Amino acid sequence: MAALLIGAQAAQAADAAEDAVATAESEVEEITVTGSRIVRDGYNAPTPVSVVGTAEIKAQAPANLADFVNTIPAIVGSTTPASSSPSLSAGSAGINALNLRALGITRTLVLIDGQRSVASTTTGAVDINTIPQGLVERVEVVTGGASAAYGSDAVGGVVNFILNKKYEGLKAKIEYGETTYGDGANYKATVTFGDAFMGGKLRVLANAEYARTEEIPDVPRDWNMKGYFNIQNPLYAPGNGQPEKFVGYGIGPAQVTPGGLVTSGPLRGTYFGRIDPATGRATVGQLAYGLALGQWMIGGDWQYTGSNYFGSESLLPGEIRTGLFGRTSYEVSDSIELFAEASWNRYSGSNHYIQPTNIANVTIRSDNAYLPTSVRNQMTALGLTTLQIGTTNFGIPVGGARNRREVYRYVAGAKGKFELMEKPWNWDFYVQRGQARTREQLFGSWNNANLALAQDAVFAPAGNAAGIPAGTIVCRSTLTAPTNGCVPINRLGIGGVTQAALNYIIPADPYRKQKLTQTVAALTFSGPVFDLPAGAVQAAFGGEWRREQVSGFVEPRFNSGWLYGNYLPNFGNYEVEEGFVELDVPVIEGLNLNAAGRYTHYSTSGDVQTWKIGGTWAPIEDIKFRGNISRDIRAPNLDELFAAGTARSNSVLINNRSFAYVQNATGNPNLDPEVADSFTVGFVASPRVIPGFTVAFDYYEIKIKDAIGQLQPQDVADLCFLQNVQAQCANIIGTYVNGVLQSISTIKLQPFNFAKQKERGFDIEGAYRLRLDDVMADLPGDLTFRGMITHYIENVTDRGIGFPTDAAGATVQPSWIYRLSATYSNKPWTYNLVARGVSSGKLDNSYIECQTNCPATTVQHPTINDNSIPAAVFFDFTVGWEFEVGGKKGDLQLSIRNVFDKDPPLVANLTSSNSTAAFPQTVRIYDQLGRIIKASLEVQF
Repeated sequence: MAALLIGAQAAQAADAAEDAVATAESEVEEITVTGSRIVRDGYNAPTPVSVVGTAEIKAQAPANLADFVNTIPAIVGSTTPASSSPSLSAGSAGINALNLRALGITRTLVLIDGQRSVASTTTGAVDINTIPQGLVERVEVVTGGASAAYGSDAVGGVVNFILNKKYEGLKAKIEYGETTYGDGANYKATVTFGDAFMGGKLRVLANAEYARTEEIPDVPRDWNMKGYFNIQNPLYAPGNGQPEKFVGYGIGPAQVTPGGLVTSGPLRGTYFGRIDPATGRATVGQLAYGLALGQWMIGGDWQYTGSNYFGSESLLPGEIRTGLFGRTSYEVSDSIELFAEASWNRYSGSNHYIQPTNIANVTIRSDNAYLPTSVRNQMTALGLTTLQIGTTNFGIPVGGARNRREVYRYVAGAKGKFELMEKPWNWDFYVQRGQARTREQLFGSWNNANLALAQDAVFAPAGNAAGIPAGTIVCRSTLTAPTNGCVPINRLGIGGVTQAALNYIIPADPYRKQKLTQTVAALTFSGPVFDLPAGAVQAAFGGEWRREQVSGFVEPRFNSGWLYGNYLPNFGNYEVEEGFVELDVPVIEGLNLNAAGRYTHYSTSGDVQTWKIGGTWAPIEDIKFRGNISRDIRAPNLDELFAAGTARSNSVLINNRSFAYVQNATGNPNLDPEVADSFTVGFVASPRVIPGFTVAFDYYEIKIKDAIGQLQPQDVADLCFLQNVQAQCANIIGTYVNGVLQSISTIKLQPFNFAKQKERGFDIEGAYRLRLDDVMADLPGDLTFRGMITHYIENVTDRGIGFPTDAAGATVQPSWIYRLSATYSNKPWTYNLVARGVSSGKLDNSYIECQTNCPATTVQHPTINDNSIPAAVFFDFTVGWEFEVGGKKGDLQLSIRNVFDKDPPLVANLTSSNSTAAFPQTVRIYDQLGRIIKASLEVQF
């Protein structure tokens, strides 16, 4: 492998470029690339493959491998520990899973040395943290459909992590980094050993890794304190020329305060402040409302209403990762090699999600023992028996998750060579057994029934049947059930919540244990069939059997009745049987055709066929054209098929009013596989007049039908109440009075094959390597430039209900994403500068931007005052110094991510749920931590 791989598309460049690179770097190793079962080098691959080598990963010094891979422009919208914080009840908090083309992590196939790996969640997500980073030799990204080669899930493409299986030596590496704000500290230590015995026949490889990241439990950054949101415009009325939606600063909640706010009736605006030590009751104030509509307001006391609510989600989850990997191979003969691998990875992490919030749905009776006297007197005078309050529950801790996962993977197999009709053939057989054992546990999730009893606190009357002294503050229920253990809680004011009350309303932390088991057996043959004038016709064929299974355990008391969690155990399994064949035909000199087909039988959904046809054509030495069409599939995963119905709490916005609900999401065993048709066409140019330069362009188009999807709760509400889709109204279980919705108990969700999706765009990649002494004699060192650019033209989803939506250029999928790097190497020093950027975009492509004289707003095209998201670019710099002391080689490295400490662009999150204010006021595709400085030391023994 070259010390520095000079371009993602260098693996497909023309032979002239290979020669040029070989001149500049004398030890360039042939690379067998992902995307085909036929042994070849990447220069002839019809499907675009981006290749990132060890040196480039090392230059970025990522805290984990996923952090680096996510900077590749073709990968966008991936799941990270930070972005998965809200997935408490789903159990996926803390996952690092990749998302090619923003088509979803379920449509990205992750491989290790071309083999599948067991998922870490029931959704099929492979946690990249389970891959031994210290042994990764390169990462290959196939940005085209590859189901014919690898089976299900490769709709968006494949990310294949290739390990250095021939490493010899002993090396140890330690790293430490933190932000310039003094938080987010991360540590990592890695030890790698490899050696050959018995004349190279026996090889042993081992790797151990320990990594720790300190949690940033909230969002302590100035850019997050500006109250920047997307709300319903309080000044809008049909026909008045105002936009329906408003984006701006100084926006905050209008129906909550930290200690409670009366939200309706004659006492509306009364809020409860800090507890007065003299009275033991809350002080009382009157809220200064700004321009208010429903749950939100512009101006007024917006900072106070959200003071313990804004940014309560973890900016950076904490985690501890430990990994062990071992591999042994033995050459029985020149034609047979046996191998075995074993790995164990453990993750334990903690992340905070949201300050628990009640939006105008807490009822306080007039005899509540914690009511300030002045408020009680007002209620008496006004004849009020109850108050409705909203609160962000100061004193009740922020909820979150503490998840633990252990992933075991065992592989055994053999590979070898043989002659068939006097031609050399290869074979490869392996069996794999993998298991992920998870414990998904929540904290800060109150028991709903206990809280309802605890907040109904009264003074014990004289002579009560329970024998409680008169005037004692007790739960009303205790007067009739003295042994129920209820502890009263003060929900009025700041500073009144006792530890005893917390212990009662949060008596335990709900948890679920699961086992995800994957078993695989595969056999492949490949080799030349016969010769043509332009070369040998190559073939590959084989079969694969796979079984996926989930089982779980939940204590019955955690099945229902909790704020978050409400876990149910999942049970289910399916089997897959597959056979495939692939041909590569050199039609004439410079023209190659490649075709593959795969037959697959699923025990749950029957038979499917996938195929691909592609080719390359090099009319001259300097340029090679390539193209590929394919039929790909994605089969439903364990969660989509067998989810038992885990519930979670949140809120939806209906007619500018917030409604709390419990979401009940279940699986659907009748799902069919998704079907995708993909098309790519492009070229690779390596002009001889510019030695060392390679550029590639590839256009792609992906169409998915029968896409598996699940509506979000807000979608269900909008389809019912805005578009009168009665099938969705049936999924909302609520209480109505005279046909008017009063409350929602449950919103039911289930995946089904209902959507079509079309995405198209193009990739541009270029690399140029220059020896400076070729420019001017005696100039030392080498310069390497590399650029990776992806343009997303459209990404339209049509669910068949509602209206089609286009995600390209909006919020989490900018139209343009690029990564540019320059490296100067003059041993023992190496300097690397990287620019990572995205183009400007829109909040939503369906919005119509206007400030005055707006056209009529519609459900399909709402009007908004500001639909823009600014462009952003972040710079990284690394300097490395190689040294030798006492015969031991070492490498000292200093890296700075986000050199100029650039803040992320603010993105006005849509305020449709009660969790919006807890999130960072941007999106996770941008750097949010600020400047990160890291140092590392590696020593080879």
